Amino acid sequence: MAQATLTLTMPEAVWIQQISTDYPESTFRVLAAVPGSDTGFALVRIAGPTVPNVVEDMDDHPQITELSLAQWSDNEATVHFETTAPLLMFSSRESGMPIELPVEIQDGEATIEVTGSRKRLSELADQLEQFGLTYQIDHVRERLHESQLLSERQLEVIAAAVDAGYYDTPRCCSLTELAGNLDIAKSTCSETLHRAEEAVIKRYVEELPNVGGEEPLGKQIASS
Repeated sequence: MAQATLTLTMPEAVWIQQISTDYPESTFRVLAAVPGSDTGFALVRIAGPTVPNVVEDMDDHPQITELSLAQWSDNEATVHFETTAPLLMFSSRESGMPIELPVEIQDGEATIEVTGSRKRLSELADQLEQFGLTYQIDHVRERLHESQLLSERQLEVIAAAVDAGYYDTPRCCSLTELAGNLDIAKSTCSETLHRAEEAVIKRYVEELPNVGGEEPLGKQIASS
């Protein structure tokens, strides 16, 4: 399974791009979303200094066909609405790649997280392009369960090392003492620790945000 974080820029012809850029200090937090055959339905929490004006402009926009208030105040509102331009929902539906909620949109940009097969990620990239959404990739990485990252023996040795204080500063247990506690050769203990540390450190570095991830998502997926 692969996990990707993307920053999307909405097309100028879409209501969320127009309204969120008209009110750049407002945030639109998508709490739930369901695509229909030709429209989409969503529950969105809007926060900012001009919420009444935002809601009024949404209600007047021709791409919003229905709108009702679930909660209201001067600085925050939760609205349920139907739109004829649910580009994110359609991209998700057509690619078979669920978008993790909530999604926050501000000033025409949305940050989304998706998890699935690399084939589905590539199909999502194709759908985003077809619907006119431009994107920047923050990172793409493999999402592994801890049991897949380390072997059972590596987990055992690492856990014993932590319990014995091998990684404390100052160190409370030497490699010789750790090997004796585990009843294994010192060389075997050292090799097992090294391989486990290699896996953990590489996994940590892979999760750091990519710098300059400008290439298309499909190419990143293929090269990862």
